[in-house]
Amino acid sequence: MIKETPFLSQISPICPKDLLNNAKKKFIKPVIAIAGAAHKLPMLAAKEAVLEQIMTPIFVGEKALIKSCASDLNWDISNFQIINVTGETEAAETAAKLCGDGKADILMKGQVHTDLFIKSVLDKKSGLRTKQRLIHVFHISHPNGGNPLLISDAAINVSPDLQTRKDATIQIVKLLKSLGNKEPRVAFLSATESILKSVPSSLEANILYEWCSKNINNAHFSGPLALDTLLSYNAAVTKGLHGNPVVGQPDAIIVPDIVSGNVLFKSLVYLSGGCAAGLVLGAKVPLLLTSRADPPAARLASIALATLI
Repeated sequence: MIKETPFLSQISPICPKDLLNNAKKKFIKPVIAIAGAAHKLPMLAAKEAVLEQIMTPIFVGEKALIKSCASDLNWDISNFQIINVTGETEAAETAAKLCGDGKADILMKGQVHTDLFIKSVLDKKSGLRTKQRLIHVFHISHPNGGNPLLISDAAINVSPDLQTRKDATIQIVKLLKSLGNKEPRVAFLSATESILKSVPSSLEANILYEWCSKNINNAHFSGPLALDTLLSYNAAVTKGLHGNPVVGQPDAIIVPDIVSGNVLFKSLVYLSGGCAAGLVLGAKVPLLLTSRADPPAARLASIALATLI
């Protein structure tokens, strides 16, 4: 038997009930185009979401394989549209065009490589490009409930510049408000609370804090903050951060690079049993960019979150 580190949580992720229930309240179920649908994982996610009555799928891929996958799951998909195409590139481009033409409301990555999926979105022919940057957001919920924690960016922008992080903050605040949070609390992550020339992320966090405080209304910001002061009010008080409205209770964390974002979100998932719903914002429609390692609960939560926005 292969042993695993004892730090791994034994809690299985759970799709948040409030997220799912709010998605069910939508009067019109969104149509989701699935690029490369002929695979068990995206097919299973679509089946669960259809059973929860929060989406209508359009399957894009090889028709025979799509039907075979559905059959393996004992799912009758005869009432849904299947667009027969061959290969990952054609599947991604076709699904993206459906969204760009207004025939689908959400674009979901199935069995296609991420670079091809994003390339299809950025292609002018898809009709999905906007003036906004593409920003990846993780909505992470704890298995015991409570407010979610949003993290950007852990999958798209490797080394986001200040403007990209400003855009990310704007979009995350907007997302949180659309979910009912009237005054979101946003932290800018670094390795220290001090502004040090030797730690570039601390300088940039301070710039972001000052800019966002002046330009984004009805939200609280703080930075630079290290992870301990960000998550623990006691740690923050010990370090002299009395009265800070963000420490100990952040609603969102803006990270300086993809490595810290990736490590942070996976730590919350694998060490605490969090459920991470992933979205890409900034295109004409929400993008569902799921990973092969994502559990079914995270895929369902991602669909529910996209449905809400």
